[in-house]
Amino acid sequence: MTISESDKDEMEIGLIGLGEMGLMYAKRIVKAGWKRVNVCDLPSRYEELKEKLKDSGMKVLRDGHAVSRRCDFIIYSIEAENIDRVVAEYGPSSKIGAIVAGQTSVKEPEIRAFENHLPEDVHIVSCHSLHGPSVDPEGQPLVMIQHRATKEKFEFVLRVLSCLKSRFVVLSYKEHDRIMADTQAVTHVAFLSMGTAWKTQQQFPWATPQYVGGIENVKVHMALRIYSNKWHVYAGIALMNPSAKTQIQQYSQSVSDLFKLMIQEKEEEFTTRVKTAGEFVFGKTRISSREQILLSDSILDQFSLSSVPKDKRKPNSHLSLLAMVDCWHSLKINPYEHMVCQTPLFRLWTGITEYLFCNSEMLDEAIHSALYSKDIRADDMEFYSATKGWAECVEIGNMMTYQKRFEDTAKFFESRFEESNRMGREMIKLIVNKTHR
Repeated sequence: MTISESDKDEMEIGLIGLGEMGLMYAKRIVKAGWKRVNVCDLPSRYEELKEKLKDSGMKVLRDGHAVSRRCDFIIYSIEAENIDRVVAEYGPSSKIGAIVAGQTSVKEPEIRAFENHLPEDVHIVSCHSLHGPSVDPEGQPLVMIQHRATKEKFEFVLRVLSCLKSRFVVLSYKEHDRIMADTQAVTHVAFLSMGTAWKTQQQFPWATPQYVGGIENVKVHMALRIYSNKWHVYAGIALMNPSAKTQIQQYSQSVSDLFKLMIQEKEEEFTTRVKTAGEFVFGKTRISSREQILLSDSILDQFSLSSVPKDKRKPNSHLSLLAMVDCWHSLKINPYEHMVCQTPLFRLWTGITEYLFCNSEMLDEAIHSALYSKDIRADDMEFYSATKGWAECVEIGNMMTYQKRFEDTAKFFESRFEESNRMGREMIKLIVNKTHR
């Protein structure tokens, strides 16, 4: 995508909202040579940001009115729960003929806010980088939505955002929200439930023998990765995406159904249900034509936080993974259809379920442990309870309740966030290199 130097010298780019993601975008755009990059956050942060970013190549303005009046391309980097209020305040100030974009993780409320509050002569494009601010955007999916924009304006946005070196995926906003519900919302609630269960048990998973080994390392690092981030990132996806509640409720139901069979030791029914679901998702025709996602156990073992020797490992029921595949089967979701929009988290989550279900010995061990290993029954009970709690929280739809549940668990693990995130980034890098080479 060619960009003229005159465009970089003359076109005004603006970002409203300067959190971690907004700042990452702004830095990348400046680094790509755009000379007029204007940014703002809350008016109360104006003096702080002006000092902090004085040599950054960005021009800090007082508020969204100042950004909107002068910029040819404006990106709202705002939490989904605040997008309507912020666009209502600043949107009417948009420059005639400007392009307005948003990068919320839920597009229905964002698009509704743009349609309700932006002037009719403004073009609407939306985007969503499917990764967090600490992940290198190169090669990662970047969803682009040409909602109300000419081809010329849409291509201009693509040229600007090409500086991220991401892989563009063009969707409608409804397609985006459905795929995010199928992938991110359910994946997040599984990891959130793991964290809550460990916290309720007052148990650091890396200190217990059933959480040793490759798959367990992925579970631990990804759960801690979520809890080390901002709660609102996950709350918006779960509470504001119209499609998310169905998937989350089904995951909770799958956990409940499987757990009941486990405690009754109904071996035949449990085994049949698990393997039928596995055949639907990972049947030979779906796996044989593609390389498996996950790396080998020997490579994943290097990312362990545990001091427990691997030969002391105890079997795990992997209830979280068995229930995920049961959920996909119940909703008739093929996760491989969504790999075009895979986040690092979803790629790893799909990878560990694939790894378990495509290793018959490991799967049989998990099934036997689920039914007969009494020493892990307490862990499974807490996971069942945690999943129910998160599903009820999403059903109620209250942001404050979600925030409290999230932050209470995050506090329990915060002493290990730095080390875990460092290892998690390396793990993601290895997976990305493997699946995009």
